[in-house]
Amino acid sequence: MNLPPFHLAFPVDDLAAARAFYGGVMGCAEGRSSEEWIDFDFHGHQIVAHLAPGQAGDRASNHVDGHGVPVPHFGLVMAMEQWEALAERLRTGGADFVIEPTIRFKGQPGEQATMFLRDPSGNALEFKAFKDLGKLFAT
Repeated sequence: MNLPPFHLAFPVDDLAAARAFYGGVMGCAEGRSSEEWIDFDFHGHQIVAHLAPGQAGDRASNHVDGHGVPVPHFGLVMAMEQWEALAERLRTGGADFVIEPTIRFKGQPGEQATMFLRDPSGNALEFKAFKDLGKLFAT
């Protein structure tokens, strides 16, 4: 699947904390920046942390397969090996998971590995992987 990179701009309370999290913990290379924003290479996609104190974090949650999923959130669908490596990197780095790495929808068409965590500003991120990527949109 050859998809164009997406662009996402999101609010953060503290650029130094965002730099430490996305650059250090997540391992995203930094691109351009200013005193008000930082570009990161998010696995080939461009995400931009914009300084906007008090604007980050979730506003609600929805129940999905027995978990309270924070809304809004963003993240990636990864290959299972990448997901497992990231889960280990985050566990080793002491990540505070909202939803621990787990498998949801077991035995169903949309079975997937998933995990949720928050950045230092409270933005929720989800990373998931499918045994069969062809079932990404299966019902």
